[in-house]
Amino acid sequence: MENKSKKHAPHILVFPYPLQGHINPMLQFSKRLSQKGVKITLVNTISIWNKINNNIDLNSIETESISDGYDNGGMSSAENMESYKDTFWKVGPKSLSQLLHKLQSSNNPVDCVVYDAFLNWTFDVSKSFEIPVAVFLTQACSVNTINFHAFMKWIELPISKSEIVLPGLPTLQDADLPSFLYQYGTYPGYFDILTNQFSKIDQVDWVLVNTFYELEPEVVDWMAKKWRLKTIGPCIPSMFLDKRLEDDNDYGISTFGPNSEACIKWLDNKPKDSVVYVSFGSLAGLSEDQTKEMAYGLRDCGMYFLWVVRDSEKSKVPKEMLESSIEKGLIVNWCSQLQVLTHEAVGCFVTHCGWNSTLEALSVGVLVIAMPLWTDQITNAKFIVDVWKIGVKAHADEKGVVRRETIMDCLKEIMEIEKGDAMKKNAMKWKNLARISVGEDGSSHKNIVEFVNELTLC
Repeated sequence: MENKSKKHAPHILVFPYPLQGHINPMLQFSKRLSQKGVKITLVNTISIWNKINNNIDLNSIETESISDGYDNGGMSSAENMESYKDTFWKVGPKSLSQLLHKLQSSNNPVDCVVYDAFLNWTFDVSKSFEIPVAVFLTQACSVNTINFHAFMKWIELPISKSEIVLPGLPTLQDADLPSFLYQYGTYPGYFDILTNQFSKIDQVDWVLVNTFYELEPEVVDWMAKKWRLKTIGPCIPSMFLDKRLEDDNDYGISTFGPNSEACIKWLDNKPKDSVVYVSFGSLAGLSEDQTKEMAYGLRDCGMYFLWVVRDSEKSKVPKEMLESSIEKGLIVNWCSQLQVLTHEAVGCFVTHCGWNSTLEALSVGVLVIAMPLWTDQITNAKFIVDVWKIGVKAHADEKGVVRRETIMDCLKEIMEIEKGDAMKKNAMKWKNLARISVGEDGSSHKNIVEFVNELTLC
């Protein structure tokens, strides 16, 4: 990169993978950059923008579209994940190249492309226009380093050892690894995407990670020796952290219609720390058997519960629960998760341990019952319980189902027993460190400032 002063504020094109859980953290990072005077163009697929419709509020951030080859339906209209990937990987580079040609011919050309590591082909397209690039890793550094070792074939697959020792990480059991490694061959479409995140990582200008240094210092130090790595998270709305971005109290994009008002009104009438909040994110689905066990576990525990069940999953819920849950529980299609997690009535969070949900729990100081389903969730759960110590794991039986008795035992442990007090102290510690990291003198804030300054000199 040459050193030459710019006559205009840097213009960054931000390109997330087309799933809500990938768009939101990159959008939050974009808001932080925009506050620094950077012009942001957020790019996603035609199908995603069609799906979001009016559920969007981006203020000064501009948007552009490219094609994934499934303009009328997106990922859900593809025959399977492999078909979607094959088509997107053929159509996407051409469509992105056309967009960059248009933007580079404008009065305000792109100075940097920040792309989701899942979309590794973006590197070659951007470099063909001689544009500096930053790769954005949407998972924890602990998970990223495991996946990197798999990509480099430094981990033997299929896994043959019961204990895995990697730099910067505690000793892991084989079952603590992401499921696509531990259960090798189970997710062929995602295996390729997850490992090939690192195919160009030694050539990019910056590596940005949605985490904060204090959460994973040893593994961040190891990765930072290899790449120009900057931790820039937690990428959640500012009002739940440092409150320095005015009116930033929501991600701004939702592919679901949230029932936020009904949720908060219901919570307002519940005692402090009395409600169990249950959500398995925007993508994962429970089996019918697991849904039934969760339903009856919540019913039989005798506690208040707020359970997010997407419309596509409702048919798995026992009918009597949908009809009678109103006495102790509320079942909704979607809600503003951060508003719920920060409500004083909420006492714990039953979660699949997706990285966004994990970071949210850490950032607002909520205790967790970990029920991981697949991919990085397994490893996140390990760290939630044994490293960050803010929760307990609900262990599945030999059929892979967490039974209602186990769910009830975990709820009792978190909500009623003294062990919960020790975990609450840990939760407050991480909450404070997360807030400090994005504050004026925090590690993530400094890294964002450095990134903007370096880009200004490119």
